[in-house]
Parts: sequence; structure tokens; C-alpha cells
Amino acid sequence: MKNDTLTAIDGIRVGHAELDGIPSGCTVVLPGGGAIAGVDVRGGAPGTYGTDAFYPLNLVDQVHGLFFTGGSAFGHNVAGGVRQYLRERNLGFDTGHGLVPIVAGAVIFDLSINRSAVYPDAALGYAACVSASTDPVAEGNTGAGRGATVGKLYGIEQAMAGGVGSACVFAARGVRVGALFVVNAFGDVVDPDNRKILAGTRKDRTRLELVDSDAELMRIEQFQGFPDGQATVVGVVATNVKCNKTQLTKVAQMAHDGMARTVYPAHTMHDGDAIFALSVGEIKGVEVSIVGALAARATAEAIIRAVRNARALDAIPCHSDL
Repeated sequence: MKNDTLTAIDGIRVGHAELDGIPSGCTVVLPGGGAIAGVDVRGGAPGTYGTDAFYPLNLVDQVHGLFFTGGSAFGHNVAGGVRQYLRERNLGFDTGHGLVPIVAGAVIFDLSINRSAVYPDAALGYAACVSASTDPVAEGNTGAGRGATVGKLYGIEQAMAGGVGSACVFAARGVRVGALFVVNAFGDVVDPDNRKILAGTRKDRTRLELVDSDAELMRIEQFQGFPDGQATVVGVVATNVKCNKTQLTKVAQMAHDGMARTVYPAHTMHDGDAIFALSVGEIKGVEVSIVGALAARATAEAIIRAVRNARALDAIPCHSDL
């Protein structure tokens, strides 16, 4: 079977790990010996780690490991396990006094699902690295998407299951642009071809009938009883086209168009939406705007696949229940 996920990009491995019996986990993306990286953060409540290094004016231009994790800010502890794994394999930025692995990532808020007070940690990050492979990416309620939900206009009680999704676009001259996203959006996930809601806000906790969020936002003035920072869509796009850090920042910006096509509303004050962009190839002469447009397409497909592959979370239904 053809691999049409992020790992179709040569040199990229993806691994998942989940907490035993607890609805939370983490996902790692390991780009071989490192990758040129850019990032663009659009949500009003980001939970990012290590992103400043990838702004074009700053020194470091490579990342050796990316992580996405549940646990909100507690999940940042995953970074230590990823860094340990990379250090043991002599991967990192040469400081002149040893190699320092450059690790970055982002968290999702799944504490409304995971009430155990046990969160992803360094051991789980290390386990995700050990499990990383070039196999097609497992999708749905796995890894960082284990406790992901979408459609929280009226809170978690009327939400639906989210998850992890991945896709790859194959273009001319062997160009590939892949994406992996953890979909824990405040908004609904919609099919951009027909605007049908694939997973979103339910009218009440006992029914599968969905709210028309577009109409609701025309009617209300405030989100009632829902604090900021409890939702997000985070992920990465990668290409085998050779790009520098400035170009990858643009690719990450353009990839957000794919999020806007599939998540409504996107980039709210309640979301921590962030996209990383990686270059791991040597194909030259491809216009960066073309790479960005393909990244937006891969982003949209990955987000759709996340909810299509999701399973129900206890009393929270999934797309296939509709």
C-alpha cells in the first residue's frame, strides 16, 4: 500500500506513545540528522516550546526533534526525553563544547478529558522516539491525539473526538510535501469541498445533531463560561525541496490557509494554533509559493483525516457516529 502520510518524505520518522489507561499521549517527528526549520504561530493561546530559534534572524536553523503532546504546559516535560534520545545518538547543534540537540514542539490542552493528574513526561517522549519509524503514520486517537476533541463552542460536554492526521502531496519532478496535525480545535472541522461539518459542536450532550456554528457566531456576542487556551491545532509540514529558514517561515504561514479551509472558526483566542515547516531534501528550483500552496493542501487533508479516523472517547462521539 502506498504511503501517503508524512513519512513518505525520505528521512522523516514518526513515533507515537500513550499513557497507559489515560487519554493522553505524545507524537514525535524525527528528521534524520536534522532539518532546516521555520515556524508560524497564529493562535491566541500558544503552548509552544523552542520556537524562537527558528525565526529567520536567529542563529540556529536546524531542528533535530519535534514533539506534539497532550498535558497542556505539563507536557513540555516530553522535550527532555526527546533530547536524551537524540544525545545518545550524537545528534545536535555543534556548540564547540559538545552537541546540543535542538528540540521544539507544541502542546494541546486535553485536561478536560484527562483528569488523572498524570501527564506526558520525558519517559513518554523517549518511548515515542524509540517507536519512531518510516511506516505510514498511525492516525486518529493515538499519540498526541489520544485525548483530542473538536467543536467546543459550548464546552467539552457538546464536543466530538479529534485526533492525529497525516497526508502527503506528490507533485511534479518528484516534489513531495507532507503534513502531520494534532486536531484539538475549538472550532468545527469541515470538508472544504462541500462545507459539510465532519465533526463539531453538538446541540446537546445526548444527541448527535450538530450546531450550525456559522449561524451561532452571527447570533452570540460572548463565549459563555469557556476559558481561553483550551484548544488548538498544531502540526508540521515537510518537503523534499531545499529551502532556507526564511522560505520555510513563508511555507508555514501559507500552510495555515489549509487550517482556515477546514477549521471554523480557526486561530481564535482559545486556540494555540502553530505550524512548523521542515526541509529535508535537495530538490532545487521550485518556487517557495508553490511549496506553500502544496503545504496548505496537505494541511487540509491531514486535518480532515484526523477526525475521519477518530474513535469515540467515552461519552464523546466521533465522526463515524454521525
